[in-house]
Amino acid sequence: MTSSNHSSPPIKGSDLFVKVLENEGVKYVFAVPGEENLDLLESLRTSNIELILNRHEQAAGFMAATYGRLTGKVGVCMSTLGPGATNLVTAAAYATLGAMPMLMISGQKPIKSSKQGLFQIIDTVDLMRPLTKYTRQISNAATIPAKLREAVRLATEERPGAVHLELPEDIAAEQAAGDAHIFHPSDARRPTASVKSLQQACDMILSAKHPLLMIGAGANRKRVSQALVHLVNASGIPFFTTQMGKGVVDERHPRYLGNAALSAGDFVHCAIDHADLVINVGHDVVEKPPFFMTPGGKQVIHINFSPADVDPVYFPQHEVVGDIANSVDWLAEHCGQSDHHDFSNLMAVKLAADNHLAERIHDDRFPIIPQRIVHDVREIMPDDGIIALDNGMYKIWFARNYPAYDNNTVLLDNALASMGAGLPSAMAAAMLYPHLKVMAICGDGGFMMNSQELETAVRLKLNLVVMIINDNAYGMIKWKQAQDDFPEFGLDYQNPDFVRYAEAYGATGHRVQSAAELRPTLEKALAAGGIQLVEVPVDYSENRRVFNEELSQLTCNL
Repeated sequence: MTSSNHSSPPIKGSDLFVKVLENEGVKYVFAVPGEENLDLLESLRTSNIELILNRHEQAAGFMAATYGRLTGKVGVCMSTLGPGATNLVTAAAYATLGAMPMLMISGQKPIKSSKQGLFQIIDTVDLMRPLTKYTRQISNAATIPAKLREAVRLATEERPGAVHLELPEDIAAEQAAGDAHIFHPSDARRPTASVKSLQQACDMILSAKHPLLMIGAGANRKRVSQALVHLVNASGIPFFTTQMGKGVVDERHPRYLGNAALSAGDFVHCAIDHADLVINVGHDVVEKPPFFMTPGGKQVIHINFSPADVDPVYFPQHEVVGDIANSVDWLAEHCGQSDHHDFSNLMAVKLAADNHLAERIHDDRFPIIPQRIVHDVREIMPDDGIIALDNGMYKIWFARNYPAYDNNTVLLDNALASMGAGLPSAMAAAMLYPHLKVMAICGDGGFMMNSQELETAVRLKLNLVVMIINDNAYGMIKWKQAQDDFPEFGLDYQNPDFVRYAEAYGATGHRVQSAAELRPTLEKALAAGGIQLVEVPVDYSENRRVFNEELSQLTCNL
């Protein structure tokens, strides 16, 4: 008898690539394709992965990164070679600094024989090296499964970030063996911190007189949220958050002291100055410092998935490295309350801060001051509603004045802090959670950097409110310019008619013309569905009065 060989027929490289993406659970690819992606595009057409066609690669990257941030799974984006790939660079930095799992796929000319010389060709793999955890060119279709599995593993492994694969045109068209082995994701558990390090942290907490809890970006996950509520309730220790730690614990909690929207000089910094121990959960030096450590000052415990990067402003005396939720749960079970803990001064800071935040929230001036804008948005957003902030002066006001009630309900970036990310981030949230109310909050400057994505949002039939806080200038830089006593120069411009601009894309536009109109206009926009753009003129004179003058007088007197 003779045995017949029943090996599978060969499979095209791009088909194998998409098959591996499906195996990894990829549901969307955000893309601006080029001719070098055509094989991959055809393979996607016949797959169960949905192609989201964007109008700029940067926006595709921001959407993919936000998908990763919200789900913990890898977000995938695709570009062509050359200018398409370079347009992904900002999104790569956004994902890596912000710890968002993202896979970038870029095309390339054929590498085995090309008749176009160096037309559009740059070394994309090397370009991405400083910005990613992993960057490789695929030079053989047979290696696609291994390279993709490794890329996804590294993107999602702590600390998450961006990875990049270059798929040349001829490799995408190349035939690979039909029985190419596809590697299934492993079910690796995160390491748990040692009991010895946990016990040492517990001893430090119990021996401190004024311990204070700081919650950072790495804690912005459901299990960690639950563990932190357990710790705060068990120990009574007050807490504050970094900008990217907002909402990890409901900020209506009586032990919440505030947000470190500034690096120094706010009410919360009075509490930090008074504390003799800061228990830092999930913060690292990538995010703008919430406070500055000094030699001989307070003790700091670093609780995170990975060890601390030592920096002149951050050099913790003790580290608890391992799964954050497990570490915090252990501390909640074993540390509890101490008879000599004294939180009276910390809670006095909370009272003063709360009173200050309540000021001017009903101010009727027009253009509208930031305190009124933040208050009215909080009033009309549901508890589980999501706001996605672009980068500008309003981000500081919202971080400081907007209480978040759940994790990942305030999406902001305090790591790369790139303008142009607010609208695409909100679009990703609206796609993922169509049952929730979602609002993009952008300055006029940041909005115009990716405003073309309104077309994408309309085409996808998303339900999204886009609020543009308009001062016809790069407002944050004007504030900094004034801080440095420079004359105003070079930061003012004109904007389009935003209402007509929205209507040109098939969206609905609104212009708020008095403070009293703000809340009803936002309520109407949230209820209407579809893409609703709301222009809100802002009076930024409060920046200098509050942040440069008032806080220094009030906080020093606490």
